[in-house]
Amino acid sequence: MVSFIFIFATITYLCIIGWLSYGFDKVDDFKVQDLPPKTKFSVIIPFRNEAKNLPKLLESILKLNYPKSMFEIILVDDDSEDNSVAIIENILGTSRKTNDTQFNNIQIIKNKRISNSPKKDAITSAIKVSKFNWIITTDADCILPKYWLDTFDELIQLKSSNCIVAPVTYHGNTSFLNRFQTLDFLSLQGATMGSFGIKKPILCNGANFAYQKSKFLSVNGFEGNDTIASGDDIFLLEKFIKQDAQNVHYLKSNNAIVTTNPAESTKDLIQQRLRWAAKTSQNKNWFTKVVGLIVILGNLVCLGLIPAVYFNSITLKIAIALFIIKWSIDFLLLFKTVRFFKQEILLYSFVFSSLVYPIFNVYIAFLSFFKSYEWKGRRFSK
Repeated sequence: MVSFIFIFATITYLCIIGWLSYGFDKVDDFKVQDLPPKTKFSVIIPFRNEAKNLPKLLESILKLNYPKSMFEIILVDDDSEDNSVAIIENILGTSRKTNDTQFNNIQIIKNKRISNSPKKDAITSAIKVSKFNWIITTDADCILPKYWLDTFDELIQLKSSNCIVAPVTYHGNTSFLNRFQTLDFLSLQGATMGSFGIKKPILCNGANFAYQKSKFLSVNGFEGNDTIASGDDIFLLEKFIKQDAQNVHYLKSNNAIVTTNPAESTKDLIQQRLRWAAKTSQNKNWFTKVVGLIVILGNLVCLGLIPAVYFNSITLKIAIALFIIKWSIDFLLLFKTVRFFKQEILLYSFVFSSLVYPIFNVYIAFLSFFKSYEWKGRRFSK
């Protein structure tokens, strides 16, 4: 009986990850054609206590290739307790004193809290004062690529889109903690792309997420999930899919990859994953829940192989075969993903990470049932 359960769970895991791997290849790489820009964007960036990251963000904004008259940057201060605002004002002030117009399209506003979700409130506050119909959200610890807006614009010109999900990865040092969480994050990115390829989108990331303001208003924004602190991305994606799935697209382009900071410590990583687990558990998409459950079961099987062999519940040959099956299909999806992001060097850490990951995944899943989480110096209930 135990052998049957282990085999069934592993084969189910193989099928679902294999399906996502197949879907990954079904999403075409988007090639920029150097079309004249037509779309105007309002880029919304909430921030709280990001003093050390804001200079790099502003530097990347300055390097954007897109015409300055065709986009605005709205920075939303979410009650920062450090000198984040002063840093921005100093950079903007210096620019204006020298009659430099490079930052003239940037403004800072204060967050207006109306719900249990500071980030959703910040985005809503910015949308209310935004000038343009296309909204792009990103985070204050991100670095934006030079042709970021050009790539979004060309996809919008060539496809009828209401919502666009785009790629995100980590930058930073090469410690094992960084490599481990980057591989984990890239596996989620691979699953995201794969889910679009099989026409069942399950994930997105608010660090690189675009949609029309008119569509945001038509689905009543974050109404219905504003009691949940996080999820400014996935819940909105679900609304757009429900309204018009045909016009929700993935932007699979290296020119659109936004990079962000990994968690600085194991504690921060656990808090981040608990936050993600909290919003995932509230997701109403049945396919997302099924995928999440199968992933947890697949990792539970991995953890159970050694005790199952020890107590003669399964044979050693079956245990080895099941582990190789899971390892192989995980590697397949991850290989496709790291190759797209040009981070193949991370695969050297895959073997050890694949041994640690089942413990980490099951631990987070278990902990998420009982523990609240911290985010930007605030504590939130599940």
